[in-house]
Amino acid sequence: MQAVTLSKEQQALFDYIEGSENNIFVTGRAGTGKSTLLSYLIENTKKKVAVCAPTGVAALNVGGVTIHSLFGFPFGILGTEDIARHLNRRTREVLAAIDMLVIDEVSMVNADLMDTMSRAMGIARGRRKLPFGGAQVVMFGDPYQLAPVPGNNEERAYMAENYQSNWFFDAHVWREDSLERYELSEIFRQHDEHFKEILNAIRDGSCTQEMLDYINKCGNRFPPHDDVIRLATINESVNSVNRHRMARLETKPKTFNAIYSAADEKAFGRNLPAEPVLELKVGAQVMFIKNDDSSTVKNPNGTGLLKRWVNGTIGTVVDLPSSGGVVVEVDGETFDVGRSTWEKVRYEIDEQFDEALGRVKEVLVAVPLAEFQQIPLRLAWAVTVHKSQGQTYDEVVIDMGRGAFSPGQTYVALSRVRSLEGLYLTRAIRMSDVMVDQDVLRFMSTASNAQLAKLF
Repeated sequence: MQAVTLSKEQQALFDYIEGSENNIFVTGRAGTGKSTLLSYLIENTKKKVAVCAPTGVAALNVGGVTIHSLFGFPFGILGTEDIARHLNRRTREVLAAIDMLVIDEVSMVNADLMDTMSRAMGIARGRRKLPFGGAQVVMFGDPYQLAPVPGNNEERAYMAENYQSNWFFDAHVWREDSLERYELSEIFRQHDEHFKEILNAIRDGSCTQEMLDYINKCGNRFPPHDDVIRLATINESVNSVNRHRMARLETKPKTFNAIYSAADEKAFGRNLPAEPVLELKVGAQVMFIKNDDSSTVKNPNGTGLLKRWVNGTIGTVVDLPSSGGVVVEVDGETFDVGRSTWEKVRYEIDEQFDEALGRVKEVLVAVPLAEFQQIPLRLAWAVTVHKSQGQTYDEVVIDMGRGAFSPGQTYVALSRVRSLEGLYLTRAIRMSDVMVDQDVLRFMSTASNAQLAKLF
C-alpha cells in the first residue's frame, strides 16, 4: 500500500504556492514527484481552486476538467475570437470565484490558448488589464517530455505569424506578468548517479555518443522472462504484442462491458477513460489505469488513505470469479478489483452556511456531468511510450522500432525504469533518437529559475 508524503523540497514549494499569489510553473525531470505535489496541492490548498488540463485523459487523471470545458471555448485558434460571447453566466461565475487556477500538462497548451485563458479570466473577473484577471495560475509539466499539438496548416500559419513558438511560455501574457519557474531536482525513481546524469543529458540534448554506448551496452541483452513490460513507439506494435500474448493463454476469457449511457458517451466524447469492452483471462498481465479510490485503510501519518494501487501499477490476473470483478496479484498481494467510476465534472458556485462565520458564503463545487464505470485495468505486456508517461517500472523492454519521431520520446522511454539492471533494448539507441525542441532549450536555459533552496 502506498501513502502520499512530501519531500522537504516538495513541502517547501507547496508552502510557497499556498502563501503566494504569484504565477508559478512547476517542472522537473522524470521521477521528481511533480504529480505527487500536484495531487497534494489540490487536496490540501485552502484556496478556491479549479483544476484543468489540455486533454480529457489528463483532466480525468487529476479530477479536473478540460480547458475548453472550463472556459467554454470552441476548438481552434482563438486569438481572433470575441471571447466574451463564449462566456456564459455559469462560466463567468466560476472564473470570478476562483483564487487559483491549476493547469496540468501545461506543456501541451499552446501560446494562443494561454493568452485566451488570460483574456477570458480578465473579462469574467472585471479586471481586464490584469493577466488572468488577477487570479493565481499554477502550472505543472515538463516541456522536455510533452509538446503542444501542432494543429492544421491554417493554425500553424497563424501561430508562426503571431508567436515566437507554439509553446505556452511564448504567450504574450508573460510579457505583462512574470512567470516563476521552480524545477524539482530530487529524483525518486533512479538512484544510480551515472544513469541520472545520462538521462538528464538525453533530456536536454547534451548527451554524447559515449553515454549512448554505455546505455546500449547495459541494455544489450534478453529479458529474463516474457512478462517484462515492453514500451513501443507506435500503437500497432503494442496491440500486436498484447493480442499475441492473450492468444497464448489457454484459460477462458471473460468480458467486462463498461456501464455508461449514450448521454455519458457524448459528454466524454472521444476521451473514454477505459475500454468500453475489456476482455481478460487468468494469467493476463495488466496495468491499473486509475488510482485506488475505495481503500478505507488510514495512513498512519494522517495524510489520508493508503492506496492499494496507483495508476500504472502492474499485476497479474489470478482469478475471474463468477460473482464479478477481477482478482489481481501485485507483488505477492492479491486484491479484489471491482468497477471504478470516472466522473466528468463541471465547476459551479454553491452557497453554504459557514457556522464559524455565522453567514452564507459562496463555495466552488465540482458537479458530476457524466459517469463511466469499468474495471480499471488494461492489458500490459506492452504499452506505448506516450501512455507510459509518469509511470515507474522495475524492468522494461524498450522497442524504438524505426526510431523516435518526436522530441522527448527517447527520454520518456528510458526514464521509466528504476535502474540499468532492469533495462533491455530491442535495438541500440541512436543519436538520431535523441530529439530536443530548440524552443524548449531556449526557454529552459534563459528563463529565471527560482531556486527551491531559498524556500527552505
